[in-house]
Amino acid sequence: MREKFGVLICVWIMLLGNCLGRFVVEENSLKVTSPGSIKGVYECAIGNFGVPQYGGTLVGTVVYPKANQGACKIFDEFDISFKSKPGGLPTFLLVNRGDCFFTLKAWNAQKAGAAAVLVADNQDESLITMDTPEEKNASAKYLQNITIPSALISKSLGDSLKKAITFGEMVKISLDWTESLPHPDERVEYEFWTNSNDECGPKCDSQMEFVKNFKGAAQVLEQKGYTQFIPHYITWYCPEAFLFSEQCKSQCINHGRYCAPDPEQDFSKGYDGKDVVVQNLRQACFFKVANESRKPWLWWDYVTDFALRCPMKEKKYTKDCADKVIQSLGVDLTKIDKCIGDIEADEENPVLKAEQDAQIGKGSRGDVTILPTLVINNRQYRGKLDKGAVLKAICAGFQETTEPTICLSKDIETNECLENNGGCWEDKTANITACRDTFRGRVCECPIVNGVKFSGDGYTHCEASGALQCEFNNGGCWRETQEGKTYSACLDDHSHGCKCPPGFKGDGVNGCEDVDECKEKLACQCPGCKCKNTWGSYECSCCDGSLYMREHDMCINAGKNGKTEVSSGFIWAIILGLVVAGAVGYAIYKYRIRRYMDSEIRAIMAQYMPLDNQPSNIHHPDI
Repeated sequence: MREKFGVLICVWIMLLGNCLGRFVVEENSLKVTSPGSIKGVYECAIGNFGVPQYGGTLVGTVVYPKANQGACKIFDEFDISFKSKPGGLPTFLLVNRGDCFFTLKAWNAQKAGAAAVLVADNQDESLITMDTPEEKNASAKYLQNITIPSALISKSLGDSLKKAITFGEMVKISLDWTESLPHPDERVEYEFWTNSNDECGPKCDSQMEFVKNFKGAAQVLEQKGYTQFIPHYITWYCPEAFLFSEQCKSQCINHGRYCAPDPEQDFSKGYDGKDVVVQNLRQACFFKVANESRKPWLWWDYVTDFALRCPMKEKKYTKDCADKVIQSLGVDLTKIDKCIGDIEADEENPVLKAEQDAQIGKGSRGDVTILPTLVINNRQYRGKLDKGAVLKAICAGFQETTEPTICLSKDIETNECLENNGGCWEDKTANITACRDTFRGRVCECPIVNGVKFSGDGYTHCEASGALQCEFNNGGCWRETQEGKTYSACLDDHSHGCKCPPGFKGDGVNGCEDVDECKEKLACQCPGCKCKNTWGSYECSCCDGSLYMREHDMCINAGKNGKTEVSSGFIWAIILGLVVAGAVGYAIYKYRIRRYMDSEIRAIMAQYMPLDNQPSNIHHPDI
């Protein structure tokens, strides 16, 4: 019997494998920007673990380790670190395929500080999807802790990268996920292929954890009309040759049409695959009824509540427990029972038949063969099931500028800036950084702080510019205080740059040096003057008690009686100036003001008395 069951399992796998199915490898672009000999755009396969930066890009330099080139061991044993230096680009670790799981390579690379891992294929073939291991001993906790993106590249590209690195050339790469998901309109349609089974190990545990964490965001998106969500369930059918076997009877309903593997892979205990199919059908029918009542988001409540209240481990994975959950959510139980129908009948179930049809890929989407699988805008999502990662991918499915508010909130920040500042520029003194977390991943972009625009590449430097640039780190210019005086080389205007102020010399960035005006004879040049240099300026004085006039650079002598004595030439100059000023004033008075006043006075007097030159025989009319 076990031999027949083994054959049955093989047939199930063949039906969904690459032999008869059409599995699509999801790819993103890899752009080599240097060196010039291999510059170009290549395709790479997105790994089905870690967090791909859907909707965004990641730029870094490639490193090929001299030891542990398969990354199957911890790099600490070789005293190797791939953490990027402050202000430097992130590190992409290039490793060889083989000898251990893909996930272990990514985990070891991540622990060593790499920002992404590139796995070079070891043979010339079409790209495949790197998936998490299925073996029982692959239940390591690290699987859910992998956060860096991973990609499988072709053998030829891997050889070219290794050759360039060996020759000491810097290999710079941009991983681009902006077109990994289509974004045709203002609504995102996504499907989640899942299972009600909670006894399938780490995959079931992580799947249920994702549903609980993602429920809130999913319901907000659905209620506001931003998304259209549909849950799906994978089923298999029993080959005709085994229809009457005990295995098919315990694993299938509707006369072998819809089957699921035994949860514990042991027919003698626990629940059967048949129980799983029925609960999957109940969840599908719950969604159908809730959707018809225009409350499709209730599916998330039902699935999370059922997992909490009706687990297999507590022997509560039953219809009675499920019915209580359904009733608590206010959904019509009779409609759900009618949707489920007769599971013993030798006929098709419309809901499960539709599920099997939907399993077959259409258009750019391949067949669904992996559980769980998320499909966004008819494209299969790759990466771990994590609230932030999935929400980021869904947000990448919207057209630019049409993203809902939740896509711009802190709820889906990647927190990449928390470690090593995301490899971006920062000024710790002023607490300013170029690292910014978004749903599309962290970006190194010079910020705008209080209206001041910083410009630069975002990775190695950012400089304040504009009218307020001197308010932050003094615009990157020299500034110093001495003797109670502060001088700055920052140009606080619309120009950009640094210039030492008057009284100093230098480039204005690395420093400004005080100019000794006295030594260089730039001040106090009058006879009898003496000069004293000060920081940023100078002081002049005169000998023998003389008074110094700075604006004229001259001294005024003081007499023996304490009164000020000045030279005769200076006195005559003052007198001459006063005479000239008086003459000009008199001329203005006589020829302009006096003439005007005379005419005004004559006009006034003419109103009250006859003047000599007026006629005396003026005739007045009778009154």
